[in-house]
Amino acid sequence: MKAVKFQGVRQVSVEHNIEKPTPKGNEVLLKIAAAGVCHSDLHVIDGGISVPKGFTLGHENAGWVEEIGEDVTEFKKGDAVLVYGPWGCGHCKPCQKSAENYCNHQAERAFGGGLGLDGGMADYMLVPSSRLLVPIYDLDPVIAAPLTDAALTPYASIKNSLPKLMGDEYVVVIGVGGLGHVAVQILSAVCSSTIIACDINDEKLELAKKYGAQYTFNSKDPETAAHILKITGSKKAQVVFDFVGIQSTLALATQVVGLDGDLTVVGLGGGHLDWHAFAVPFGVNVKNPYWGSRAELMEVVGLARQKKIHIETETFPLDQAVEVYEKLEKGQIKGRAVLIP
Repeated sequence: MKAVKFQGVRQVSVEHNIEKPTPKGNEVLLKIAAAGVCHSDLHVIDGGISVPKGFTLGHENAGWVEEIGEDVTEFKKGDAVLVYGPWGCGHCKPCQKSAENYCNHQAERAFGGGLGLDGGMADYMLVPSSRLLVPIYDLDPVIAAPLTDAALTPYASIKNSLPKLMGDEYVVVIGVGGLGHVAVQILSAVCSSTIIACDINDEKLELAKKYGAQYTFNSKDPETAAHILKITGSKKAQVVFDFVGIQSTLALATQVVGLDGDLTVVGLGGGHLDWHAFAVPFGVNVKNPYWGSRAELMEVVGLARQKKIHIETETFPLDQAVEVYEKLEKGQIKGRAVLIP
């Protein structure tokens, strides 16, 4: 089989003639239908996320059960599934609550398939436990693959702030890319707050309007914060999601979040908050979430089956992985790129 391998900093290649794995015990071998291309991959490739080299990339994966180990009872050949991305120990308290994204032993382990261990940018993927699979029923696996991160991550963040997302409040989404355009859809589906979206790309702002944002602003405009505050008034936004995480977006976020609000920084852009007593309004919770739980991925599948989530995708052959990463780095991907073996 062939696979997209991370061989070291700035070294990615498509390798051929790799031996097809054989599952044993509770392992499951998937025939991959699609693997999403995530901006986090660029942080791996550039050395920003420290992981060992020599593994197959791809942490947004969907496919069909090809073979099962002798201990697997709940899946059979041909079942369409997603792979839950964060792989914890499976035994600690967070893992028992299905929150393997916050496994107590994460520091001792690789992050998961495609993030230190072999992922799904390949013809086949060996999943170490059947507990990491989520059925997708009638969903097309090619369309569903990015749900595992591009939808799960914003969904978990939004769910955490849901008690504050009332009809008389404002929520700001900064960055309408792979995750941000899904966040706007989820907000439209689960809350009644007024949605304000910001991006430096007018085409992406049109996408935000299409999916439910009542107001959009190009954040290259130095008066963006003033425009938002003209809408919200002195109460400001009760919840702000920054899906970029660079210095300028963090600065915008701190200007528009209101008292006792939530400022959730999802993007890994490398910006930092210069903390002091008045860096943010009193009562503000600053959060940096990591992915979501397996149970929340099941909820995301439910939203997708109700057609309340649609991820804009561009599909490419697996052999074009290196070129796709170059396009992603240059901001030339609309929505989510998906590789097809």
